[in-house]
Amino acid sequence: MMEQASLFPDPASSQKDTPPRTNTTASENRAAEPLASRLRPRTLDEFVGQEHLLGEGRLLRRCLEEDRVPSLILWGPPGSGKTTLASLIAQLTRAHFVTLSAVAAGVADLRRVTEEARRLRQLRGERTILFIDEIHRLNKAQQDAILPYVEQGLLTLIGATTENPSFEVNAALLSRCRVFTLNPLSEEAVIQLLRRALQDEERGLGRYHLEIEDEALQQIARFSNGDARTALNVLELAAAGAREGRITAETVAEAQQRRALLYDKSGDQHYDTISALHKAIRGSDPDASLYWLARMLEAGEDPLFIARRLIRIATEDVGLADPLALPLCVAAQQAVQFVGLPEADLALAEAVVYLASAPKSNALYLAYGRARDDVHQQRQEAVPLSLRNAPTTLMKQLGYGRDYQYAHDYYHQLEETSDDPSRPPAVQLQEYLPANLQGRRYYEPGLQGNEASIRRWLERRRTSSTQSQPASPAAHSDTHSEGSSSITGESHSSC
Repeated sequence: MMEQASLFPDPASSQKDTPPRTNTTASENRAAEPLASRLRPRTLDEFVGQEHLLGEGRLLRRCLEEDRVPSLILWGPPGSGKTTLASLIAQLTRAHFVTLSAVAAGVADLRRVTEEARRLRQLRGERTILFIDEIHRLNKAQQDAILPYVEQGLLTLIGATTENPSFEVNAALLSRCRVFTLNPLSEEAVIQLLRRALQDEERGLGRYHLEIEDEALQQIARFSNGDARTALNVLELAAAGAREGRITAETVAEAQQRRALLYDKSGDQHYDTISALHKAIRGSDPDASLYWLARMLEAGEDPLFIARRLIRIATEDVGLADPLALPLCVAAQQAVQFVGLPEADLALAEAVVYLASAPKSNALYLAYGRARDDVHQQRQEAVPLSLRNAPTTLMKQLGYGRDYQYAHDYYHQLEETSDDPSRPPAVQLQEYLPANLQGRRYYEPGLQGNEASIRRWLERRRTSSTQSQPASPAAHSDTHSEGSSSITGESHSSC
C-alpha cells in the first residue's frame, strides 16, 4: 500500500520552523475531526451499503482485493460513499495514489501528476491511480488533457460525481472507464452506521456511553434520505445536546432543524422529478401530482419552470378534451410572475390538480406530429390557387382566390341535416390541402370530454366531402377580399 499523495502542499508543512501553539496528541487531533470523517471504513467489511458493488464475490470487490483497479467512474448522490470508497482504495492499493479536486485543479496540475506518474513507472515500475473528486467540474480541455494518459495506461483514473456521467464526462474519456452506480443508503443501512458510531469507542461516540431511542434512530434515518454524512452529522449534534446521556426524538428534531432535500436544479433530480410530475398528471393521479409538485417547490425549484411544463401538459396531454386547461395554466404562470412564492404555490397546485383531474387526450399532440412529418417528408407543393390571397387585380387575373368557397355560406346546410342521421349532408366544403396530400387525416379527436362533440361534428364535416358539391354563391373570391386593386399597392391582410 502506498501513501496518498497530494498536489497541494499542507500549509502547516511550510512552517516547519514555527513551533505549534499547543502540544496536542494524535488522538486529540483525531477527536477534533467530524464524526463522518473519523468513521471512514478501514476495510471492505466496514463499508456500509452498496452490497451490489462490494458484496462478497462482486466484480468491484474482487478488483479491489486483487489490486487490479480499472479506470472507473463512481456515480451516486451525496453521502452514498464515493469519496469514502476512493479513500479505501488508497489504503488497499500498492499503487501510487494521488487525490485531486476538480474545483481547484488546472491543466498545469494534471501535467505535474502525469510527469510524476511517468517518473515512478520508469524508476520503480509503479502504477499511478489518480482520483478526481467532482470530476464533472472539469472542463473539456482538462478532460482532454487526461485522456491520452488514461489510454496509454500511465494513469488509472477514478472519478467521483453526483451528476450523470453520460452528460458531464467526455464520451472518449467515458468509454475508457467503467461506471459504477452507488445508491442512496437504505434506512436499515443508515441505522446500522449510526449504531456503529454510538458503540465505537476509538473513532465514534462510544466513550460517552450514550443511549438513543429507537424512534430517534429511525427519525435520523428518514431525515438523511440515504445520505450517510448527513445522518452522522445529525447524530453528532444530537449527541452534543443529549441530556443525562440519552438521545431522544426531541433532541434529534432540534438537531435536524430543516430537512435538506436531495435536489439539484440542473442535474438528474431536476429532470427526474419534473418527469414524475408530468407522468402523474398524465395518469390522472392528483395526489401523486401534488406530492411531486411539493417536492420540487420545497427543494427550491424555479416555479416558472414548473409553470412552463404545466402549459405544455395542458396542450400535450389534455388538449381539446378540456380547452379550459390551457388558460388556467397560463393564469397560474401569470400568478407566479405577479405574486411569486410562497403565495403562488396554491396557484400551481390548483393547475396541477385541474390537469390531473381533467379528461385526457393526446390527439392534438399526435395530429401536429403527423402534419410536421409530412412537412419534412413530402414534397411541398404550391398553395392551391383557390386558397391564395388576391389583393390586386393582377393576382385575380392569374386565378388567385378563384373558386374559393366562403365556408360560412355553407355551414347552415350542415345544421339543417344534423337532426336527421339518415339524411346525408348537402354541403361539400372544398379541399384545403395541397394536391399530393388531399384526403390526409391528421387530427382524430378522442372520446374524452369536449373532444367527443368535436369528433361528432368532424365526422359530419368529413362525410360531406364525399357528396356532390352545391352551387357556389356568387363571386366569393371578390366579395370577401378587401385588398387594393392596384398592382403595387398590395394589402396581404385580406383572407
